[in-house]
Amino acid sequence: MSSTRLIPVAALATLIAAACTAKSDRQESDTATAVAPATAAAPESPPTPAAAPALNDPTIVAIFDDANTADIETGQLAAERGSTKAVRDFGAMLARDHKAVRQQGRDLAAKLGVTPTAPADSGSAKAHAEAIATLRSKRGAEFDRAFLDHEVKFHQDVINAVQSTLLPAIQNAELKELVVKVAPAFEAHRVAAANLRQKLGA
Repeated sequence: MSSTRLIPVAALATLIAAACTAKSDRQESDTATAVAPATAAAPESPPTPAAAPALNDPTIVAIFDDANTADIETGQLAAERGSTKAVRDFGAMLARDHKAVRQQGRDLAAKLGVTPTAPADSGSAKAHAEAIATLRSKRGAEFDRAFLDHEVKFHQDVINAVQSTLLPAIQNAELKELVVKVAPAFEAHRVAAANLRQKLGA
């Protein structure tokens, strides 16, 4: 793997993976418990109920907030350390845009009376700290390339998570509307990072 690839999973994807893994583990455990007695008992035994969903609206709000906070911090770092004006400006834009989106999420949570509840043992804080530490260890053009590689992957992870995991799990209509509304901004950031990275070359 290239040295410019920071971590295999972005903060948001780490959160969701942890939540989904927890759900999968519970389902496998329930299935094993249900199957073992079935081999020795009558086949008409009632099936074990499915595990409760690991993702609910308070958890999704927390994931949304953490993802924005993570990219605010990486954007601010690039605004300070980018070796070109284009990278510094892009970092500043990321920080500004994600602050606005994060605030929208917090305002909606307050309006709905939702207390953000992050998945247990998600590992997102550790993953983000490692990404920041890796970026801080780089200078000049090497920093620019590593930062932009990170941003392309981060935003793609967010897009994938929103489409495949978050939107199907959201129950509140206003929360779903907010996530749908801001999703194009994540794609715009991904494209901008990819285009800027291409301009920098190898």
